[in-house]
Amino acid sequence: MRLWSLHPKNLDRQGLLALWREGLLAKKVLRGGTKGYANHPQLQRFRSHADSGAAINHFLHVVADEAQRRGYRFDRSKLQAVDGVEPIAVTSGQVEYEFEHLRKKLSARDPARVDTLTNDVHPLFRVIDGPVERWEIVK
Repeated sequence: MRLWSLHPKNLDRQGLLALWREGLLAKKVLRGGTKGYANHPQLQRFRSHADSGAAINHFLHVVADEAQRRGYRFDRSKLQAVDGVEPIAVTSGQVEYEFEHLRKKLSARDPARVDTLTNDVHPLFRVIDGPVERWEIVK
């Protein structure tokens, strides 16, 4: 499971579809609807949010917005409407780590997209100074 801190505009088709699928799985896990993935490190920042349900729904709405911009039709009926969700802090080191991780993936899958990469973050997150997050599994 990879719930990118980077803005979904950076993802290729395969990455965007995977983010939607994995985000929906994360939503189900956060609601207690699965036994698997319950301790997945990517979920720690959502669990630490005052309203994890609103946070994951906001996260997924932005993913669906990007999909719609590209002409895809993700099923928004799976999401609840949210307003005014408090942002989640993400460290600058985490953003840089994800940027390099994505750059490597895209170099193999979609080399033309590498030139368009930005380190813009998903609107749910606000960047603070710091190293790679402790929950990240660094390879």
